[in-house]
Amino acid sequence: MNISTYLVIILGIIFLLQLFIPSITDVFIFLPSIALSEPWRFISSVFLHGGFTHILFNCYALFMFGSILERRVNTKQYLFLFFSAGLVGSLFYYATYLLGMIPDIPALGASGAIYGILGAVAMLLPDLRIFFFFFPLRMRYAVIFWIALEFLGTFDPSSGIASAAHLGGILFGLAYGFYLKKGFGSDGWVQEQHSPNWS
Repeated sequence: MNISTYLVIILGIIFLLQLFIPSITDVFIFLPSIALSEPWRFISSVFLHGGFTHILFNCYALFMFGSILERRVNTKQYLFLFFSAGLVGSLFYYATYLLGMIPDIPALGASGAIYGILGAVAMLLPDLRIFFFFFPLRMRYAVIFWIALEFLGTFDPSSGIASAAHLGGILFGLAYGFYLKKGFGSDGWVQEQHSPNWS
């Protein structure tokens, strides 16, 4: 199995735990007003979901686009992107709270991390064709629509969607994808000598 499949399984197991032990959600969900005193929430909230539809769409996107990305990057790069994009997404969401753009609304879900994967795929494979609202579209154009939609959604706290987290994730994914792209060889694969350093 690839990493994306393992992540989907982990998300599924945690979602089942949420159903049977609801207090798990309360302990690990992202709540802006207590985020600094309980900083684990910036990452732990990435692994929680609010319902079957929420986790179904997230896991579908994670498996589909994550599997594509895994054929272009190594394991450390993939996991670094996933966790970092999730963290940056939480930070963007927290920033909207600090700026008074949203009230103290809790947030959860892997969307920020998944949008990071989308951003990286768009940077590394800009000509990849996907179906965007049932229409075929290249990734280079789809990512522009995603950024525009999430930017506008950031100003609508009543939407029920943490658009700021999506925006932060996709921007980080684009930046990290650009960094990785510099390490590509002529065959289009990331060269090991250009991999990020890990401590």
